[in-house]
Amino acid sequence: MNLLSDDFELFGLERRFAQQRSAIDARWKALQRQAHPDQFAAQGTAAQRVALQWSVRINEAYQRLKDPLRRAAYLCRLHGASIGAEDDTAMPVAFLMQQMDWREALEQAQAADAPAALTALDALDEEVGQARHAALAECERLIDQQRDYAGAARQVRALMFIARMADRIGQQREQAGQ
Repeated sequence: MNLLSDDFELFGLERRFAQQRSAIDARWKALQRQAHPDQFAAQGTAAQRVALQWSVRINEAYQRLKDPLRRAAYLCRLHGASIGAEDDTAMPVAFLMQQMDWREALEQAQAADAPAALTALDALDEEVGQARHAALAECERLIDQQRDYAGAARQVRALMFIARMADRIGQQREQAGQ
């Protein structure tokens, strides 16, 4: 293992968006077994500290690789395409209109009584989930097939908006009593 390896090298995976979660999980477990500080107890505290650093590095890579949004953003960065979510918030008008519609639907659900609110939240959650699925498929196409990392970075920014909306729906569902 090399601390300078990117996450894909570390996990022995091809540098692409499409990944099997089970392969990522299995490799994570194997790497954690190799680097666990208890494996180095007989070698002293210095070896255990190094093992702990490896364990942290492995966990950080695992968090990026297992999450499709974070994996897409990481691939973009590896290929020189900055996500720029803090300073580049320009989005297509149709996407912004969709966001406004979702926010309005969320506000209406918030104002409704509990059974109606939950029904509205379920429908909104389904719609946002479909948009997330479509955006992830577009990320896969842009990264793995087109090698269009700048386009994928724009798609990642859209996914970030979608993820925030999904979080808001989840919070609203909790407040509605589910």
